[in-house]
Amino acid sequence: MTIRAGRLDEVEAVLTFWRKAAEGTDRHDTAAAVLQLIERDPAALLIAELDDEIVGTLIAGWDGWRAHLYRLAVHPDHRRKGVATALLNAAEERFAGFDAFRADAMVLDDNVLAHRAWLAAGYARQPQWGRWVKPLR
Repeated sequence: MTIRAGRLDEVEAVLTFWRKAAEGTDRHDTAAAVLQLIERDPAALLIAELDDEIVGTLIAGWDGWRAHLYRLAVHPDHRRKGVATALLNAAEERFAGFDAFRADAMVLDDNVLAHRAWLAAGYARQPQWGRWVKPLR
């Protein structure tokens, strides 16, 4: 398995992968949004690949202030095989290059399977924080 940056020519493959492997249905994924991510920060979208197939993804975003993790997804046939660990290690190495002192992750409350994976990787929920949102469109 290799971990690499996502490419512009595979945006549709990533979107298809997320529909298969990612949890939650409240997302508004578009090819334009993924293209914008890759164009803005070519190293942010991490892809785990095995035999020329996407088996995992993680967005490791750095905004110049904080390290943010989104869209950790592993293909159901490849879970519990170290894919998420490899992606998180790659993200943490990326963040170390920015001297980031902490990474935060967006994890759905109902995604109990993901909770176990994040805990195993050393992440913990912060009960004192809540996410406040406002739709912009």
